[in-house]
Amino acid sequence: MALGFCLCCLPDRGQAARPSGIKDVGNGIFIREAPHEEATRRNRGGIANIGFIIGRDGVLVTDPGGSLADGRWLRSEIKIRTTKRVRYVVMSHVHPDHCLGAAAFGDEVPVFLGHHRLKNALHARGDFYRERLAEVLERDDVGEIIYPNQEVEHAAEVDLGDRIIRMMAHGRAHTDCDLTMLDVTTGTLFPSDLLFVDRVPSLDGSLLGWLAEVERLRQIRPARAVPGHGPAIVAFEPAMAKQVEYLTALADQTRQAIARGLTLNDALPAVTAGKGGGWALYEAYHERNVIQAYKELEWE
Repeated sequence: MALGFCLCCLPDRGQAARPSGIKDVGNGIFIREAPHEEATRRNRGGIANIGFIIGRDGVLVTDPGGSLADGRWLRSEIKIRTTKRVRYVVMSHVHPDHCLGAAAFGDEVPVFLGHHRLKNALHARGDFYRERLAEVLERDDVGEIIYPNQEVEHAAEVDLGDRIIRMMAHGRAHTDCDLTMLDVTTGTLFPSDLLFVDRVPSLDGSLLGWLAEVERLRQIRPARAVPGHGPAIVAFEPAMAKQVEYLTALADQTRQAIARGLTLNDALPAVTAGKGGGWALYEAYHERNVIQAYKELEWE
């Protein structure tokens, strides 16, 4: 299954701290800075940076969380800060830590926004993700799969009344259904898992495609960004530069291993990109990245 589905952000039977609280990063943007952990009963699957933007006419959820319980927690945090209705819930990609909380918002009847390939990805993987999460959480805390009812094929905009949020659908990169957002008012980019900070990137799509989509994001020239994992807010370019360094080294070293005629098993210890670089969860995810990179690059 590891080769058929990305297992990132799925349960670990160990215990860990509950997700930290919401951070006000200014101008109506609130972000939960998540721990670098796997999903456990104690953290409720809350291991991704999620949050919301409050506009004049309503609220946009930037990702609904990793379980029904996580989504309910996020909804309660919204209610503490505003009485405005949640009008939009953005599901940035298929991975469960970002999208399984969507059911917590169903009775507000928001627009559920996603990449035009997200529905197919959820159809293929959703039940598997839910069953794995149910091994750790109470089944009632896992949540149902919610499909986007508004799909973004290339680009789209939503208006919260006094601020425009621009959506960009990406080619195959971190996954095959990555959606990013730009809050035009503040110039804040929400790249979700197209940007990992401190936690090693997790490759579930195309390594070369990811590097290409990074260049599209760089053309926006955002001053700051909310990564999918890492600090709640970062300076975009320095954070992205470190990730690109890892992804480029992963590509270069994998190509070298293939050129030397190494089998995949022999390539795993030979490709050491990022080792010693302080990446959290490196041992859990780097070899998976090498497998994905090898499968892609051996056909160049």
